[in-house]
Amino acid sequence: MARKKKSMPGINSSSTADIAFMLLIFFLTTTSMDTDKGLARRLPQPPDPNQKVQDNIKVKERNVLQVRINKDNQLMVGSEYMEVSQLRAKAKEFIANPNDDANLPEKHVKNIPLLGGDCMVTENHVISVTNDVGTSYQAYIDVQNELVAAYNELRNAKAEEAFGKSYAECNEDEQKAIRDFIPQKISEAEPKKYGGK
Repeated sequence: MARKKKSMPGINSSSTADIAFMLLIFFLTTTSMDTDKGLARRLPQPPDPNQKVQDNIKVKERNVLQVRINKDNQLMVGSEYMEVSQLRAKAKEFIANPNDDANLPEKHVKNIPLLGGDCMVTENHVISVTNDVGTSYQAYIDVQNELVAAYNELRNAKAEEAFGKSYAECNEDEQKAIRDFIPQKISEAEPKKYGGK
């Protein structure tokens, strides 16, 4: 009589789909996805419809720092060409006007109680950024990063001086006082095409 071969027991695969699904959920929830990041900009309040519109708002030339980027990603600040790495120091000098230079933004007295009362501020300053339509996105972002870093460094220095801690560690009232002392004013003009077709 022939011997009957023993059959191999099969692997139970009924839960394989469940395990695969659980692994999929696990990796979806633990993996970070790349998300697009934008520039943090606060839009101005909409104008009051009852307010009379002023078309000819005049800004003194000394209060405006012109920052231009051409199609070749070259940076011109005021009337001089410079590297992006030099922009932060130039912006900090312009914003703070530490020596009350007549060619930099004018200073005036503003009462900020948390900073000791009357302070000399340059709140009328504006940094105007204009780029060519051919400017690379990276060059644009690099310029924006340097300008924001200039404000951040000035605010941190003021927070350390006034409150003995960084701007990020300050409470909301302290941060507002520092923003009143060093308001961030970056104006972006619509891209232009300089020369060429």
